[in-house]
Amino acid sequence: MMAAEQLEQDLAALATLSSAQLRCKWSSLTGRPVPKVSPALLRGALSWEMQAYAYGGLSGRTQQKLDQLAGAKTETRDAQPAMRLVREWNGTLHMVNIGEDGAITWNGARWPSLSRVAREITGTRWSGPAFFRVKTKKAAA
Repeated sequence: MMAAEQLEQDLAALATLSSAQLRCKWSSLTGRPVPKVSPALLRGALSWEMQAYAYGGLSGRTQQKLDQLAGAKTETRDAQPAMRLVREWNGTLHMVNIGEDGAITWNGARWPSLSRVAREITGTRWSGPAFFRVKTKKAAA
């Protein structure tokens, strides 16, 4: 049987489990305390956990966005194609272009991230989004 078929069967089987069985499955699958939620919500959470285990879960970027939203301390805007980011540093104006394919270019060269560009400009470790001000602190409510 293919892994995807087995996962589908395991997900379908959740509908037949009692509350106690759901809690036991949660503990064995995640190793975390069982959340105090209804059996219906626990089934949904277990479904997500099982699929995340099988398919890899959220990307680091998505998890970072969710953490920022939950913490509500900072907000990072995504660099969009055709965007030009400008920053003055020590009297020199630096321009970074984001290409249609999402490529980052600065001083005629491609860079893997804004943070690498910021490090090259400053000589120290910077968050590229913070350096180019696409990551900003949210105002206190």
